[in-house]
Amino acid sequence: MSDNKRIALSSDHAAIELRQAVASHIASLGWEPVDIGPTTPESTHYPNHGEAAARLVASGDCRLGIILCGTGQGIMMAANKVKGIRCGVCSEAYSAKMIRQHNDANMLSMGSRVVGEGLALDIAEAFLSAEFEGGRHGTRVDMIMEIEG
Repeated sequence: MSDNKRIALSSDHAAIELRQAVASHIASLGWEPVDIGPTTPESTHYPNHGEAAARLVASGDCRLGIILCGTGQGIMMAANKVKGIRCGVCSEAYSAKMIRQHNDANMLSMGSRVVGEGLALDIAEAFLSAEFEGGRHGTRVDMIMEIEG
């Protein structure tokens, strides 16, 4: 496991409160949240926030990222456009664990209109506690990373 315990966090306006709860929770687990906002409830564009967090992860400044919007879908699509990012939307902890173990996901997306706070904290914890298993999964991740848009 890398020494880098920095986690990029971002959302659109629909998920500010949930993002802040996730940031507090992961800090209590020993991770360093890098919360890049937004902080005010004015309408914002989720693609900008997904891309910004993904660039922090792709650059290596942050080891992983957690992003949120109303459904988690749009912000995930934006993040996945950044080279080197493997982001999945999860609405339960099992999938969050598996995207780390089998897909070496470096970003997690959640929907604030899909999951409540308690479940979101469980999902984030499952994601952060899992490790990539490698082996046959490494071959498949390499295949994903070779796909060009």
